[in-house]
Amino acid sequence: MSVKDKLRIVITGATRGLGQALVLGMAELGHEIHGCGTSEANVEALQKKVPQGKFAVVDVTQEKSVASWARSVLGHGLPDLLINNAALINKPAPLWEISEKEFSLLIDVNIKGIANVIRSFVPSMIAAKKGIIVNLSSAWGRSVSGNFAPYCATKYAVEGLTKALAQELPKGMAAIPLNPGIINTDMLKTAFGDGASSYHSANTWAKSAVPFILGLNEANNGASLTVP
Repeated sequence: MSVKDKLRIVITGATRGLGQALVLGMAELGHEIHGCGTSEANVEALQKKVPQGKFAVVDVTQEKSVASWARSVLGHGLPDLLINNAALINKPAPLWEISEKEFSLLIDVNIKGIANVIRSFVPSMIAAKKGIIVNLSSAWGRSVSGNFAPYCATKYAVEGLTKALAQELPKGMAAIPLNPGIINTDMLKTAFGDGASSYHSANTWAKSAVPFILGLNEANNGASLTVP
């Protein structure tokens, strides 16, 4: 892909943090953006910021919700770029203190959510043998930290899931697990507290992340990459 080409981009978790920063940066370049979030208020706020985009309330943990959204998006054409960004982090605590409910929610959003989106969008992309799939991983998908075992587990799963998917795609496509780096978001504040403020904001990060992601192509298939 070329940064100069007008692309149709689909992104989950579009209303906050890294997702919103990517939406704003990519929309500014004139790309066609289709995004989703779980909060109606946040979706409406993003729609006002990016009136040329198309945003919807979608629960990625619910296959029917994702499938309905996908049908609407695919009515506009196939995605050139599909970004699975929606994710949660657990409250810091030893693994044995994490409730079953909290653990399951991370699994449902961070892993099953990606699978639901892939199931709804990728068959059409495969039929056309085109499109790049980027699944947001983490440094904690390649290393670990105590008190964040559930989050680490899900991001390790994203790495494995994406690398396996990469082997299943036809020539002309790519699936890439992407570590965004360390960015000052609400999620990082959960992990680092006040220390999160020493890192770049999401909007600053997007200045390098947007062209990097838009430049990904078939040659990157299956590679574990990190935003520079």
